[in-house]
Amino acid sequence: MSYDRYVAICKPLHYGTLLGSRACATMAAAAWGTGVLYSLLHTASTFSLPFCQGNAVDQFFCEIPQILKLSCSDAYLREIWLLGVSASLVSACFVFIVVSYMQIFRAVLRMPSEQGRHKAFSTCLPHLAVVSLFVSTATFANLKPPSLSSPSLDLVVTVLYTVVPPVMNPIIYSMRNQEIKQALRTLFEDTLLRHQ
Repeated sequence: MSYDRYVAICKPLHYGTLLGSRACATMAAAAWGTGVLYSLLHTASTFSLPFCQGNAVDQFFCEIPQILKLSCSDAYLREIWLLGVSASLVSACFVFIVVSYMQIFRAVLRMPSEQGRHKAFSTCLPHLAVVSLFVSTATFANLKPPSLSSPSLDLVVTVLYTVVPPVMNPIIYSMRNQEIKQALRTLFEDTLLRHQ
């Protein structure tokens, strides 16, 4: 999506050729392929572990750290290896997004029209907000120190990065719609007036 925004803002006359159906299919296939390979990596690693501590996971879905707690073996090296692969994939995506947005902001700040800059920023900021929300919650979930780990905190953090970004996604993207903005403004004003 950041590449789409980059092409739309920095190279608008080449948009049709740079982001044709073939390019979109290639990017979608790369995203799906990477996701499938990453999932297979975790699944193969998890199924190769011996389990001896029951089969009850203290989460609402089978998250990898919770499954590793059920293992009999010392999964420390395996976890470090998977964390390294995960960090490289996430870092590559994050660098791509940051570089795209740096190019976008550089191009937008050179625009002579205030209205053009506003329109360009309003196109980019919802995507940036969704990505930031997901990256920040997922980073906290995966990089929090073990001393902070407790079953209830793990559950709350898991809900934060699995439920909150998808729920906020349509809300953030719809904030460009004036009717939605007005409806939310009215809802908040009515709520505040009732509680006063």
